Amino acid sequence: MNKPLRRIAIFCGLLVLALLIRDNWVQLVQAEDLKTDSKNRRVDIARYAQPRGNIIVDGKSITGSTVVNGNDFKYKRTYKNGKLWAPVTGFASQGFGATQLESLYDPILTGDDDRLFFNRTIDMLTGKQQKGGNVVTTLNSKAQKAAWDGLGDSKGAVAAIDPRSGAILALANKPSYDPSKFAGVGKKDSDAFNSLQKKNDPEDPMLNRALRQTYPPGSTFKIVTAAAGLESGEYDLDKRTQSEVPYRLPQSTNDLGNDGNNPACKNASVRVALQWSCNTVFAKMSHELGNEKMMEEAEKFGFNRDQDSGSQDTPVRPAPSLYPKDNQPQNALAGIGQASNQATPLQMAMVASAVANDGKLMKPYMVDQLVAPNLNVVEQTKPKELSQPVSSENAQKLQQAMETVVNDGTGSSGKIPGVTVGGKTGTAQHGENNEDNPYAWFISYAKTDDGSPVAVAAVVESSDTLRSDIAGGKLAAPIAKGVMEAVLDGKQ
Repeated sequence: MNKPLRRIAIFCGLLVLALLIRDNWVQLVQAEDLKTDSKNRRVDIARYAQPRGNIIVDGKSITGSTVVNGNDFKYKRTYKNGKLWAPVTGFASQGFGATQLESLYDPILTGDDDRLFFNRTIDMLTGKQQKGGNVVTTLNSKAQKAAWDGLGDSKGAVAAIDPRSGAILALANKPSYDPSKFAGVGKKDSDAFNSLQKKNDPEDPMLNRALRQTYPPGSTFKIVTAAAGLESGEYDLDKRTQSEVPYRLPQSTNDLGNDGNNPACKNASVRVALQWSCNTVFAKMSHELGNEKMMEEAEKFGFNRDQDSGSQDTPVRPAPSLYPKDNQPQNALAGIGQASNQATPLQMAMVASAVANDGKLMKPYMVDQLVAPNLNVVEQTKPKELSQPVSSENAQKLQQAMETVVNDGTGSSGKIPGVTVGGKTGTAQHGENNEDNPYAWFISYAKTDDGSPVAVAAVVESSDTLRSDIAGGKLAAPIAKGVMEAVLDGKQ
């Protein structure tokens, strides 16, 4: 071969080599980036080329799909009673992506999950349309509806758990939104989505309050403080404490009193202090135990856990609930659920759940099964123990005290005839110098011969109630009662 031809051959060989390198680079290195690039419409077109699998509650789908015309997407998502279930499903929108269950389990719902390879192969060989799998939740439709109805026109949230397994039974928010309104593309969908953004709606209807909003838990946190006191061995359920009224906060000239100046709070036992929600007893207890012990106990219940620590198996990582490292006066106030103490409704449901389950806290989860189109189970969630915040003996003492709260104390609105109910009310200060309306809380559980099938946390963030009438026992307890009754009715 003469020299010019050899040069041409070498040059062509280098071009082929460069092409092969570039091709492999694109397919092996850049593939994922190209696949997820926002300008790559092929992925979205494929996602909506067939009906999505469904999200299942109580054996029935709460989602669907419908054919649309006029764009590249053949199907769009539909929702049954979208506002009720939005805190659970999230949304799947042709124009705005997906969130929560719709996002987390998108490969299952579209049928693209590697575990559905056999199903895809059969569909391809038989010429059938690809099908998505289903996401089977742990939710209880009656409990969810009871929570929604109970909130009424109030802003707030409800979380309910089965203490025996950790299965989440209800997650309800108000205000809420209907994901169907912006499931497609076009001006109407865009306008609907934009109208729901916080900058356009200060009520922030797309905020998942049950999981992502933290509030001062108020007096419901006294259950955690009481648990720390009992676990320390320095306090007993019915032994009187040396608790002056009012209580002078440590390193402070400020005095802390009790609601209504209840005389029963002076030197009250743990049971009586929970019964009448005595600030003085629990602020003093928190101070005497110290910030380190209080943090340690709170963390056993789930506080201060990093979002990636796996404390919950939920579709959107819950905002962390916080019991902070703090100075003595702030620690005393944190012991009654104020200061920098912050908790989600799910977290406070976990507190009630652990007490109801004789001190054993199960890991909350929302998805029971992932099911292939042929109904084969692809994945099954197994209940897991998260921690033991309190001994069985002390948990049973706390149960006695919480049942006293409902039977003869501030939580009488949560009473269910013929059912053993334990609860704790809370009214948490809100705003600088408590200038805003307080938050009304109630946490509770109901017991049967087979243990406790439900623990609930309800918080009312705002309502039309006069400020003087805002109290956990008045506003939140009836909501929790309705949820407990719904679950119990399903067990009969």
